[in-house]
Amino acid sequence: MGQNKALIPFLGQPLIARVIERVAPLADELLITANEPEIFHFTGPPVYPDLLPGQGALSGLYTALSAASLPLVAVVACDMPFVSAPLLSAQLAIVQEQEVDGVVPRSAEEYEPFHAVYRRDACLAAVQAALAAGEKRLISWFPKVNLVFLAPEEAAQYDPDGEAFINVNTPEEWKLAEERAKGR
Repeated sequence: MGQNKALIPFLGQPLIARVIERVAPLADELLITANEPEIFHFTGPPVYPDLLPGQGALSGLYTALSAASLPLVAVVACDMPFVSAPLLSAQLAIVQEQEVDGVVPRSAEEYEPFHAVYRRDACLAAVQAALAAGEKRLISWFPKVNLVFLAPEEAAQYDPDGEAFINVNTPEEWKLAEERAKGR
């Protein structure tokens, strides 16, 4: 995108503000992790610098789990303009009811670890071990914990338009997502 995606205007506000607005009603604690924390202080929630800079998305997850003070942590990406509060609520309920370490939905293509709910202590230990072992893949730690994976049809019960996992990585995807949002 040529710039920080979280700051690009989406329907007149920085995308990160839209994501915060969509998840804030669910959160008892809201925090942001970033490579450049100083540029996000306008958002309100505390901003935590990556604990292991330059280590990619797995390091970002490690930072989020480390910074969280509550036992259950919903993790969402800043480039998902349609993050789904109903889906996150359902994931939270599954973690609590089934006493699992997390709930990660699957889209038709892949796992969605940045639209997930994790039990902080169990997942933090597994992520930390993966990083210590030199792992870079975001899902490398999944076998070490007890996760529930929501099939696409299960996630669709809470995200019937199939928008929750849309992320914007190119100007074209950005334009399509904004047009989709305007069409609502």
